[in-house]
Amino acid sequence: MREILVAGGLALIFSLFGTPVLIRALAKRGYGQIIRDDGPTSHHTKRGTPTMGGIIIILASIVAYFCAHLLSKNAVTTSVLLVMGLMVALGFVGFIDDWLKVSRQKSLGLKAKQKLSGQILFASIFGYLGTRFPDGDGLTPISLQLSTVRDTSITLGVGLVVVWVALMVTATSNGVNLTDGLDGLATGAAVMTFISFILIGVWEFGQSCAVSPGGNCYVVRDPLDLAVFAASLAGACTGFLWWNASPAKIFMGDTGSLALGGALAGIATSLRIELLLIPLGGLFVIISASVIIQIVYFKLTGGKRIFRMAPLQHHFELMGWGEVTIVLRFWIIAGLCVAAGLGLFYAQWVVS
Repeated sequence: MREILVAGGLALIFSLFGTPVLIRALAKRGYGQIIRDDGPTSHHTKRGTPTMGGIIIILASIVAYFCAHLLSKNAVTTSVLLVMGLMVALGFVGFIDDWLKVSRQKSLGLKAKQKLSGQILFASIFGYLGTRFPDGDGLTPISLQLSTVRDTSITLGVGLVVVWVALMVTATSNGVNLTDGLDGLATGAAVMTFISFILIGVWEFGQSCAVSPGGNCYVVRDPLDLAVFAASLAGACTGFLWWNASPAKIFMGDTGSLALGGALAGIATSLRIELLLIPLGGLFVIISASVIIQIVYFKLTGGKRIFRMAPLQHHFELMGWGEVTIVLRFWIIAGLCVAAGLGLFYAQWVVS
């Protein structure tokens, strides 16, 4: 537990005081946000705000994690190293996208197929490597079983695991990317989900078959260390949120949104709670669904729209809601979704 507090606290400090340094560095080089012409007109005032802030979230979480391990003298685990690698890889894809936008001074970076290909490639590598590196008990970082709130009896096999993980990571990273449209919205929602991972990781460790054998125990590799890394991510996002809250002094960009989405999916997969990520990341699911519904309805009706604009947060902007109001209300929804997910997790343990 001490290691979790140290990792979270250090990440908060690094991010809180490191972000203004990054803001000055990005502003000096003119790396500002490019605003879409077809978006809400109120966003045009944000043009030029430094972007690629996800760099500090990635660095702060990684440095804090390793510092916590240096202080505790505990060994790092393969599970966290793989999730960390996934986060950095997807952050790199997002960085290229952001870099192309600011260098071209256009709102178009990587083509959709290019971005998607990068996400699928790195997610597949993560999924494959996760089924390797068994520990002394034969547990691999990623299980070959489909998991809901814990592993089920459904065996997928390596091939299907890779496909499933690639789908899950891609969907989650794009979900966070779509949510990152208002100041602080995606960052705040991500903090709540990472905190839920801390609670789940600690609980799985305390009720693991190695610590507390029994018919209801958890067979999960490295749950406590995954909780440490989730704490570092929660701390890093919180420190960044200080500067990202409205009016934002910096945006995380695709560098941050893709990286955070990868980390969310990677930790959920490693904790064996794959399908539980749907309620835990409920806000990301809702906003992604609004885009899908809008596109499908548009094509089926020959150009009609359900929402004034998708993603969903922009629909409410065009209805006249203030940005802060939307963010706060959507955070409430995110919190309720996290509470529901934790309730499902605990309920499964109680009734088993």
